Amino acid sequence: MPQRPDYDATKLIPRARALRADATPAERALWDMVRGGKLGVRFRRQQPVGPFIVDFYCAEAGLVVELDGKGHAYQADYDEHRTQWLAAKGLTVLRFRNEEVLDRPQDVYRAVMAALQTHPHPGASRHPSPSRGEGK
Repeated sequence: MPQRPDYDATKLIPRARALRADATPAERALWDMVRGGKLGVRFRRQQPVGPFIVDFYCAEAGLVVELDGKGHAYQADYDEHRTQWLAAKGLTVLRFRNEEVLDRPQDVYRAVMAALQTHPHPGASRHPSPSRGEGK
């Protein structure tokens, strides 16, 4: 699938802000789980990455977490294209259905933690964070 013809980088940031303001209950629940470095890394929500806006992004770990609502059943090809594009950039992509986040948050938590532990981003150890007391 080629890049989206309606892709316009200048529109991504305002669109991401709008998505953050209109978060679904599942997005709010996952944000409460990962926000503020609770998992030892920083996540951003509704973050532009290339031509896409991903639901949750941890640059430090090279991890993208996507939540799929009912509408995603009709866009499986598009979601697969996004996942392939992100993976080609070296990112690990986890997908959860909204119901999983709301009904089994402990399973989602364990899966995210496992991804953080088994797929560390190569750049994470090369860029210490002075705000966390790392580096000199």
